[in-house]
Amino acid sequence: MLPDIGAVFGDYTYLASEVAFGALAFVLLYRADALRRAAVTVVALYPLAYVWDWYTLEIGVFAIELRTGVEFLGIPVEEHLFMVVVPALVVGFHETIHGED
Repeated sequence: MLPDIGAVFGDYTYLASEVAFGALAFVLLYRADALRRAAVTVVALYPLAYVWDWYTLEIGVFAIELRTGVEFLGIPVEEHLFMVVVPALVVGFHETIHGED
């Protein structure tokens, strides 16, 4: 059985998970000296990710229950963080696995 972190963080559950995985991404990117490369990737992907996220929320593809309720530019603030954390984490793992020693 998985622990119910929603019981601990309540409306801040999604935000807390973004902070935790964002911290992991930062550590991996820092260790791989890839912060700049990740930033370029995030900036390149962000506009598409924003439109995709906004659209899927608008048509009801998914709903986010354990969130702060704070919105920015029509989507939850946690989703903006998600659009930064996910590609940063992917680049962090990629650089850690395949980067030069």
